Amino acid sequence: AWTDLALVVPIFLAYHLGVILLDVRNAADLVTAQLTALADRHIAIYWGITLLIGLVMNTVLWVLGRGQALEKKRFMLVGAEGVLYAIIMRTVAAYVVGSLSLVPADPTQFGPALADPALGTGTDGVWAGVVMSLGAGLYEEIAFRVGLFGVGTLVIRLFWGGIMKMGAYAIWALITALIFSGWHYVGAYGDDFVLASFVFRAVCGLVLTAIYLFRGFAPAVWTHALYDVWAIALH
Repeated sequence: AWTDLALVVPIFLAYHLGVILLDVRNAADLVTAQLTALADRHIAIYWGITLLIGLVMNTVLWVLGRGQALEKKRFMLVGAEGVLYAIIMRTVAAYVVGSLSLVPADPTQFGPALADPALGTGTDGVWAGVVMSLGAGLYEEIAFRVGLFGVGTLVIRLFWGGIMKMGAYAIWALITALIFSGWHYVGAYGDDFVLASFVFRAVCGLVLTAIYLFRGFAPAVWTHALYDVWAIALH
């Protein structure tokens, strides 16, 4: 867990240093408002607090003996891993949608991105898309993989064991993936509901859960963030 925390520090810093210049926030981001209030809405103070948080995180990790996790090669490896998983995730999700013959009435509504597509367009353009993609990767993984799925698995452990536990894990993974997908149709920037995009995102949610289970939090965050950069900012 400490290594995972170290490996997502760059995403945390890049998102929070950039998002303050935008008029939008990721809906799962509960931190920016608190930092803004703490800085009394002064951008320079906000940036200073953000950088200080990053410095404190790095210092703590170094003292705890996780200095090796802060080496450049580790970030390069987790980034490469994220790119690979993003490609696999998109391929698998597109295959499932194609196999089910789910073609949206309006192809432009089939936004393959996990984050809200409106965030990558408009006057802020590509830069805003990149910033919001990083925020989606970080905070949606905290909310859905660590929070919703993680807490659910802890509850499952209390009541089931053996094969029953594994079956409950699988069912809970599917439920959280469906909730994760539905999240993208809620709020001011939510999509109009289209079954094809809903299934696509649900499959992505399952893939991200598998990454979280077998590879950890940091690879899931990097996969989600880099995929959104690809699908929103570079689409």
